[in-house]
Amino acid sequence: MKMLCLKQTGNLKHHKAACYGTLVPSDEVTVNYRYGLPVVTLMLPSRKERCQFTVKPMLTRVGTFLQDIQKEDKGIERAEVFTTDGSKIPATALMEVLLMNDFKLVINNTTYSVQVPVKEKWSREHAAEAEDIKSLVHRLFIALHLEDHQLRRERELLQKLDHLREQLVPLEQMKAKIATSADAKTNRLLWTGLALLSTQGGALAWLTWWVYSWDIMEPVTYFITYGSALAFYAYFVLTKQDYVYPDIKDRQFLHYFYRKSRSQHFDVEQYNKLKEALAEVEESLRRLHQPLHLQLPIQEINDKD
Repeated sequence: MKMLCLKQTGNLKHHKAACYGTLVPSDEVTVNYRYGLPVVTLMLPSRKERCQFTVKPMLTRVGTFLQDIQKEDKGIERAEVFTTDGSKIPATALMEVLLMNDFKLVINNTTYSVQVPVKEKWSREHAAEAEDIKSLVHRLFIALHLEDHQLRRERELLQKLDHLREQLVPLEQMKAKIATSADAKTNRLLWTGLALLSTQGGALAWLTWWVYSWDIMEPVTYFITYGSALAFYAYFVLTKQDYVYPDIKDRQFLHYFYRKSRSQHFDVEQYNKLKEALAEVEESLRRLHQPLHLQLPIQEINDKD
């Protein structure tokens, strides 16, 4: 807030007010607009000087404005602002809100009736020009600070990436051991199934040609086939999946993997969260290095590659 003080001599005309003490005419405190900013001009009671306060309506609060007045004149013990109907305006209110209507400024025991002039509205041309200026300032800010922001963001992502990889190293080693063990058990189970089916085929052939005849073994093979079909259907009912050998192998692998993980105290959920976080960081780095973020032509990137 800018301040300009001018010394003035002479007596002040005043008369009594019921609520605020001495009521001073409105011309003792004036509000004018200069270069688009409101300028509050008032008489400092101790120094007998007129002081101008240039405020920024959207940034300055009422409490800050009153503090600046008290700092300028140490003889001011009380400074408050009221609406014309006597309601006190809080110190946290913005000056923009205060300057929407007339108000009363109380300094010590003196009340100043302040009339706020109506600010001229901008024309459409002025408003469009202001928007263009704001857009230009925004583009200049991006051009000056984008590289620093990108470097800082890249540094943060790389640090997070290294931290996640450090956390994943022991988990990856433990996961590899558990996966190797689960894969070995799954392969043993598959070979065991092949051996059992081969044994079953050999036993049926031996019983058919060497012990009994086909007339006796035919019902046996029929019920074996029916039992296999019933087992496959039961598998579908329980798992809601078709009896497909690759899917069965994956399901059995996961069964062995999770059982081994519990025995080895391997936190699968924590491992998955770290992997997801790692993927997000890598994706953020990839997007950060895209030509549009670097403000480089795509052809230039391709030529570098």
